[in-house]
Amino acid sequence: MTTPRSVTLERLAYTLAAPVLAVAPNVYPDSPVNQVVQLAAAAGIGAWFLAAKSDEPGAGRKILRWSPLVLAAAVDVAAGHTPGFGPYWLDGLLAAGWAAAGYLVMPFSRHTRRRNRPAVAAPAPPLQVAEVPEPSPAVPDDGADLLTREVRMMWENAGMPGRTHVVKATRHPGMRHDMTILLRASETGRPISGLSEAAVAAPFAVPSSDVVLAEVAIQPGRQGGPGWMEAHITPDANQRRRKAPTDQERWADKVGSPKGGAPGSELVHKTRDDERGVTFYRAKMADSTETPRIDLAKVCRGLKLPEDDSCVFVLIDGSEFLISAFDEPPLSQIFPATRELLTPDAKGMYVCGYTITGQPVKNMVYQHDKNAARHGLILGVSRSGKTQYFAIDMAAMSLAGQVVWLSTVRKDEKTTVLGKYIDRQGSNALWMARSLRAAKALCEIRAQMPWPHDGQPHDYKPGDPRCPYRQLNVFADEFMTAAQDGDFGEFIQKDGDDLTVTGLKYGIGFNPAGQSPFAHNGFSTEMKDNLRQNSRPTIFNMGSPGATRKAAEGTMENAYDVPTIPARYSRSEGSAIERAMRGEADPENGVSTGGVAVIVLDNGRAVLMRSLYADFDTDLSGIFPDEVNRLTDHEISELEKRGLWFDWNEPVRPGEFWPEPDEDDDGDGRSRRRGGGGGGKGGGGKRSYGSRSEQVTSPRQALEAIKSLNNA
Repeated sequence: MTTPRSVTLERLAYTLAAPVLAVAPNVYPDSPVNQVVQLAAAAGIGAWFLAAKSDEPGAGRKILRWSPLVLAAAVDVAAGHTPGFGPYWLDGLLAAGWAAAGYLVMPFSRHTRRRNRPAVAAPAPPLQVAEVPEPSPAVPDDGADLLTREVRMMWENAGMPGRTHVVKATRHPGMRHDMTILLRASETGRPISGLSEAAVAAPFAVPSSDVVLAEVAIQPGRQGGPGWMEAHITPDANQRRRKAPTDQERWADKVGSPKGGAPGSELVHKTRDDERGVTFYRAKMADSTETPRIDLAKVCRGLKLPEDDSCVFVLIDGSEFLISAFDEPPLSQIFPATRELLTPDAKGMYVCGYTITGQPVKNMVYQHDKNAARHGLILGVSRSGKTQYFAIDMAAMSLAGQVVWLSTVRKDEKTTVLGKYIDRQGSNALWMARSLRAAKALCEIRAQMPWPHDGQPHDYKPGDPRCPYRQLNVFADEFMTAAQDGDFGEFIQKDGDDLTVTGLKYGIGFNPAGQSPFAHNGFSTEMKDNLRQNSRPTIFNMGSPGATRKAAEGTMENAYDVPTIPARYSRSEGSAIERAMRGEADPENGVSTGGVAVIVLDNGRAVLMRSLYADFDTDLSGIFPDEVNRLTDHEISELEKRGLWFDWNEPVRPGEFWPEPDEDDDGDGRSRRRGGGGGGKGGGGKRSYGSRSEQVTSPRQALEAIKSLNNA
C-alpha cells in the first residue's frame, strides 16, 4: 500500500522542525523563529476556541488538527526557560517527542479528511449496481415562502413526526416565535394518527404545553378531515398569558379547565357595578346540554377572590350561571317594610324581600291561577327571623282584606304585638287546637253559605267582590312542638292535616312554622305535599348549612342547588396562618343572618333573599290597615251553634276534646281521650271507648291507642 503524499510531507516537516525547536531558543533567543512559533500557537488556540463553541459535529477533530502548533509553542517556551539544553538534554527530548507524536498521529493530513480515503495505489473496488434512493415523502418545491421552507426543513430533520407533511406555516401577527402550521398525512387517504403535542414541540424546542392541535375545517380550495391537522405553536402568547392573562384566559385556565371550579364552562363577559359594589361574572357551558357543576370555593381561588360565602354567590339558570362578587356582604343590608311594598297587586303578589342582586322577591296572599287560597310553610331555628316574616306576611294579607289568626306554643313580645292588628291570637297548645278545629268547621259552614248574586254556594274565588266571606289565614308558630304536645298534639296534627287538604277551596290557608318539615316531627307526608304545592316555602337558618339545604330540598320537587346560609356573615381579614403563627385571635366582625332565607319559587328554584324588616320597637300600624278584618256575623253565629266560638284562652271545657269518665270508672279522675275531629257540641258527640273505630294513620295515634288500652 503506497503512503499518501500528504502524510510523507507532514512527517518530513516534523522531522525538520524538531531540531529547530530544540536549538533556536538556546542559540538564538531573539530569533524571528521563536516569534513565528508563538504566532502559530496563538492561531491554534483561537481555532480551539471556535471549535469548542461551534454546534457542528467534528469539534474534537478540529481541536486535534490544530494541536501541533500549540504543542510546538509549548516546546519552544520550555527550551527558552531551561539553562542550556536542560538537564539530561530535556529540550532535545521534548522536541523529539513532539516530532514522534506528530509522526504517528498526523493531525493535518489525516484529520482534514472526514472519511479515510483509500490509498493512492489501492485497487479500485468492483463496480456495483447503484441502489435507487427511496423517494422522499416531501413535496417538491411549490413556491412556499421562507418561513414554510425553514419549518419543512426542521420537520424533515425531526423525521416527519406522525408521518405528516408541512403544507404551510403562518406566523402570528406581532409575535416573534408564534406560528400555526398546517399539516397533512404523507400518504393520501390516510388519517393522521399518533401525532402528539410533544412530537410537534420537539422540533421547535418549545414546551409541549405551548402546542395545541386542532382539526381543520373544510374550506373552498382546501381539503379537511382526519387527514389534515393544524398545530398552534404559541410560546410567546403563553408566556404573556401566564404573566398577565385576560379575564377569558384566566377563566379558561383556572375555572373552566377539567380541574377548575366550573369544568366545561366559558366566560361570556365580566361587568362591574361601582354603585352597588359588585362584580358579575356571567358564564355558560360550552356544551349547552350540560348542567353546570360549580365548586364555589375553587371558583374563588381561580379568580383570586376571597373565599367568603357572605360576599360571593352563584345563580344558575339552565346551562348559564352568574357569579356575583360583592365588596361588602349584600344581605347584611336592612330593607324596611312599607305599606307600598306589602300591598298586593291584582294577582295577589307582594314584595317580601330582596335577593343578593337587589331584585325584589314576591310572595302571594292567594293563588290567582288556581282560584284558591294559599298555604304557607316557614321554617327556621329560634332567632332566625320567622316572627319578623310573620309580621310582613300578615300585614300583606290584612291589606288584601283577609282575616288572620295566630297561635303559638308560648307567649312572647312579638306575637302579643301582632295580636293587636289581627283578628285572634293565642299562646298555648290548647288555643292552637281550638283555632284549627274552628277553621276546620268553617269549611263546612262556608260550603253552605249562599252567594248573593244567585243564592247558591260556590267555591272560593279570590278577588271576587261577590264572595260572601273573607279569606282566612291560620298561622301556627312552633307547630312541630305543638304537634308533640301530650294533651292536644294529636288533635293539632290531625286537624292540621285535614285543613291543608280541604281548606283551599273554602278560602282557608294554613301557615305552619317550625324547625323541621319532616313527618316524625309533626309534618305528615300528606301535609307537606299540600303545603309545598300551594305555597312558596320560606326556609330561614336551620342551624347549619347542611340542615338548611336538607329542609329546602324537602320542600322542592327536584334537586336544585340550594344556597348556603352561614351562621354569621363575616369578611375574611388577613391570613389565618399568619394570625396562628403570631398567636393572635381571629377578628370578631360577624353580622347576624337573621332575616336571611331561602324561598322556593313556583318553578322549584331556590333563591336566597333578605326579608323585609318590621320594627316591633315602633308602631306597626304603618304597615297594617286601619281596621282589623274579621269573620262575618253568619260565620260567627254558626261557630257559636257548634260551641266553637268563645274565648279560646279558657280552660278545657268538659267533653270538649274527649269524653268525660264514666261513673263506674276507678275514680282516678282521668278521661279517656279521643283523637281529632270535632269535639264539644259540634264535634260529633260522645262515643264510648269500646266503639272506637277510627283508623290509626300515624305513629302518634298508635301510641295513644296503646295508652288507651292500658287505661281500659
